[in-house]
Amino acid sequence: MARPAWFDESLFPFESRWLDVDGARIHYVDEGTGPVLLMLHGNPTWSFLFRHLISGLGDRFRCVALDYPGFGLSTAPPGYGYRIHEHVRMVERFVEELDLQDITPVVQDWGGPIGMAVSVRHPERIRAFVIGNTWAWPIEATFPKIFGRVLGGPLGHVLVRRFDVFARVFVPGGIRRRKLTPAEHRMYTAPHPTPASREPVHVMPREINAARPLLEEVAAGLDRVADRPALIVWATADQAFKERERRRFERTFPDHRTVELEGAGHYLWEDAPDEIIEAIRSWFPD
Repeated sequence: MARPAWFDESLFPFESRWLDVDGARIHYVDEGTGPVLLMLHGNPTWSFLFRHLISGLGDRFRCVALDYPGFGLSTAPPGYGYRIHEHVRMVERFVEELDLQDITPVVQDWGGPIGMAVSVRHPERIRAFVIGNTWAWPIEATFPKIFGRVLGGPLGHVLVRRFDVFARVFVPGGIRRRKLTPAEHRMYTAPHPTPASREPVHVMPREINAARPLLEEVAAGLDRVADRPALIVWATADQAFKERERRRFERTFPDHRTVELEGAGHYLWEDAPDEIIEAIRSWFPD
């Protein structure tokens, strides 16, 4: 399958692979050999977010990064609603189709609930975790709940679908240590060029509250994987996920190492890739 005309191969110099999963056409990259790092993105990003990690770790790890249906280069089947439980099921099927074993999920933003949901359902496939700024339980804090209601509601419908606020405002605003180049920024805006194509992005904030049953399932199941080693790489300047979430992950995973990324923002893989690469290399359990 051909890449779109806007795709910049100089920025993402990896082979695109495709897998048909339950009617979806899933785009992914699969680079390197060794223990599997399964990289799971959030909103409104895609596998491009992990390009620095793939380049920096492919000599030691098998780096697998996919796009959820409706994100990046992946397409959704008819009737797909872009809800979190659907993304979880799609990632489950992806893992099963590739028969990935000994997996270390690399998660941040919505990649946390999605990756943790897959992990607690298939603990036998999980070796360890790399956890960025995210969560894995029902949201109780006031700000995220309000954010979900506003951006997932009628106002958000306008801001997301008409003005592309996530890709045009939140992505550059969530990178604190550097600025995206115009070419890099285009790789985040180009996958959703029309209001209709931004529906997957609009659904995700609504799911902060609507996905509570799934988040309850994830929280209840974390003890199935709590004995796994965890590397917690935490951006200190993230507006969304702060110390309370970091401390809860530290309590959940007693065998953890925490690396705080001072001044890094929400999209930590853009802000602090070299520090994260070094942290993974020095920590990874043999």
